[in-house]
Amino acid sequence: MKSKSVIPLPEDEAEEATPPSIYDSDPSEEDDLWFLPPEDEDAAEDFLPPGPRQDNRVLFDPRDWRAAQAALSAELADLALTFGALDERLRAGPDGWTHRLALMDVSDLGWWTGDRIGVDRLALWTGLRIGATSDDAQALYRAGWAVRRLTSGAGPSVGGWQAGLGAFLDRMAQGIEEVPEAVADLAEVMGNVEGLHPVTQAAIAFHAWRAVSDGIGQDTEAAIIAARHAASMGRGGAMFMPLALSGPGALRGMGEPEEKLAAWITGAGQAALAALLHLDRVNAWEVRAREATEGLSGRTPPLLIDVLTAWPMVSAPLAEELTKASRATVQRNIDRFSRRGLLREVTGQGRYRVWTAAL
Repeated sequence: MKSKSVIPLPEDEAEEATPPSIYDSDPSEEDDLWFLPPEDEDAAEDFLPPGPRQDNRVLFDPRDWRAAQAALSAELADLALTFGALDERLRAGPDGWTHRLALMDVSDLGWWTGDRIGVDRLALWTGLRIGATSDDAQALYRAGWAVRRLTSGAGPSVGGWQAGLGAFLDRMAQGIEEVPEAVADLAEVMGNVEGLHPVTQAAIAFHAWRAVSDGIGQDTEAAIIAARHAASMGRGGAMFMPLALSGPGALRGMGEPEEKLAAWITGAGQAALAALLHLDRVNAWEVRAREATEGLSGRTPPLLIDVLTAWPMVSAPLAEELTKASRATVQRNIDRFSRRGLLREVTGQGRYRVWTAAL
């Protein structure tokens, strides 16, 4: 019998025809070898021992913020001009104007932070320490702290950010131990941006404190820190730069540094202009009130006018405390002011009434 000749298959076809062994590797798995360094040499350096390297980029790169400041130089100049006018107005006006603006700005700030403390309740709390409930006691504490920091004391950067901010926050009195680390982080950030404009530095301080602090009131603290530091560009008339009088636009900046700074400058400029216009109305009301009450006897009418220019809303107990007059005298003069169109009652109640100047 003639044997059949065996025709050898090509090498490629022979490999395909051979069943795979359990010891053979799957070629498709080589595409998923995540532990191998990438072919890119620059990227491969990150995988050298001891392992992937941490991101050491600066959290708030001063070069990015300097470029943003240069791009927004015209808007920054407009804000500086408006704030300069407000600074001069407050230098020439009574001390109560600063207090009035602080109460209003902190109250409006609360609508962004979620505290939502009305001006009338904030006035009662700061003036008489009454009005707190179990539900919002902490919110009132924060709002009261904000008013005090906007109207008195040194700024957060006086004596250096490390020491100045620690004293400004006064956290040690609250028993919070982790703050020094956050303060050191913010001091490092602000040390890198020393050459920038105070408004730009204030924007960085605002966003940086929200990033490095994990306290409950970090948003309120960030806004107050920034408001006080931004006012360092003035001549001492304005202790803070308003941020929320026209809405929280300055506080809602997101994205790249230029977007954050643009929102900051626009919102702060609108708030400063709103403060200027409000003080114009307060000044006009004061002139009208003194003329309308010129014939009234006693020392209470002029004192009551001073109170109403410094406080956006006033109750009878608060007016009694501030004027040092009797309750009957205060109520009698409030009624006289109301009949002459100088006051407006805002609660519409028979008890626990609150009045405001009819601007």
